[in-house]
Amino acid sequence: MMRAAHITACVCLLSTANLAVAQALAPAGEWASYRDAYRAMVVFEKYGGAKNLLQHHLQLLPREKGVQGEGLQLAIAGKTVQTSLALDPLGRATLPLLKAAYDENAVLSPSRRIGAFALRSRVSIAPQADNSYDVSDLRTACEQALGFARHVDATARSRQCVGVRMVFPKKGVDVSVRLRAANGAEQALPVTPYAGEVDAEFPSVSYRFGPQQARVITYSAPLAIVPLFE
Repeated sequence: MMRAAHITACVCLLSTANLAVAQALAPAGEWASYRDAYRAMVVFEKYGGAKNLLQHHLQLLPREKGVQGEGLQLAIAGKTVQTSLALDPLGRATLPLLKAAYDENAVLSPSRRIGAFALRSRVSIAPQADNSYDVSDLRTACEQALGFARHVDATARSRQCVGVRMVFPKKGVDVSVRLRAANGAEQALPVTPYAGEVDAEFPSVSYRFGPQQARVITYSAPLAIVPLFE
């Protein structure tokens, strides 16, 4: 019997190892309720705090690593609704808020069998088209993410923003990130593997906030910009 991945309103513990702010945690199963996913995603849509520097996704996390692969999609199947969502390399997609899919309580499932999976609502920092980030804007975005985390999880109230982690594709891009000071001096930030919940390690660059006025410059677009809390 196929098991459902029931999406609940609980929040997982936030730490510097997290891929992003995780608002909804689904126990592992082989399909999920669109209605439950909708309700979890709407929590962010109705949040009244500042969020203009953030973005929101639904993320598919297979229990077994290495099964996601390229081309995997998240299918939405109801009585009258039949569509699918492309997933980025981190397994994320933007969930469309479809009244018909909600009314019919459509089923969410991967486009091919991957076994048990979990669904999570993820909040991260929106990337900039010019790949240039003022440190003050990154700090503000991190504070916005922390404000939402505190809204959905009281245990996050003791956390503080300490920086950001930029996660990049595994191949096909130049993973180079530099910190440019106000006087024009630049220094390269080290690239390290990100060992998170996805099926393989992605190159990443972490930046911890300091007192200096500076810009973080990336020479390719990051897949995700993750707020770091401690």
